[in-house]
Amino acid sequence: MPKAADSGVASVNRALSILMAFQESVEGMTLTDLMNATGMYHSTILRLCESLEQFGFIKRLEDGRYMLGPTPFYLGMLYQESFRLWDYAAPVLRDLIRQTKETAAIYIREGDERICLHRMVQPRSVRMHVREGDRVDLDKGAAGKVLLAFDGKKGAVYDSIRKAGYAISLAERETESAAISCPIFGPGQRLICALSLGMPLYRFNKSVFENYLPIVMEAGAKLTRDLGGDTALYAPPYAKLEGVKLPT
Repeated sequence: MPKAADSGVASVNRALSILMAFQESVEGMTLTDLMNATGMYHSTILRLCESLEQFGFIKRLEDGRYMLGPTPFYLGMLYQESFRLWDYAAPVLRDLIRQTKETAAIYIREGDERICLHRMVQPRSVRMHVREGDRVDLDKGAAGKVLLAFDGKKGAVYDSIRKAGYAISLAERETESAAISCPIFGPGQRLICALSLGMPLYRFNKSVFENYLPIVMEAGAKLTRDLGGDTALYAPPYAKLEGVKLPT
């Protein structure tokens, strides 16, 4: 069911709520279906549907059912053509390194490897050495574990990551590195990438983890929200990962 908006223009919010209701049905929706999904009155829905149909957002069939029209598809193509992950990720990565003074990166999956798509670093004498375009075995490091876990990998380790919403790595990708990573989702909770905060192992301990985890999860929530995903996974309290012992 679409979430009711609490700000903006009321009539626009109602029209958008009607459009969002179609994500629950591929076969179209009757007027009664729309009333149940949105909580609006019969007359309100009819009036708004007339406007939506005029601009091609919905179409009324001969049997009275409503279906999405061609305009959402056209706008979706425009979005795909103009979409650049960097436009959304850059401010999130920038804020992440501002708060932590460590290295933040975006990883995507390609087969059995993960690729560093974007990264930002804080100028420090000792920092994580990761470059855009670097390829790493998927089963090494926190970001790889996140990509595997939220892509359906079976096993107790991945079950724990899915439950907690994040992963930790200690001396996996490199012997002197540590990282915290969380997934990033788009519409329909489709996994898009992994957000990772990396640092030298000697700077990582239980206290640092407790300070940085909320920051990473908040960054993950912001990027997921911006990309159209649901952010419930990122809300505290955060579950403890099974089998992970943090340095003190």
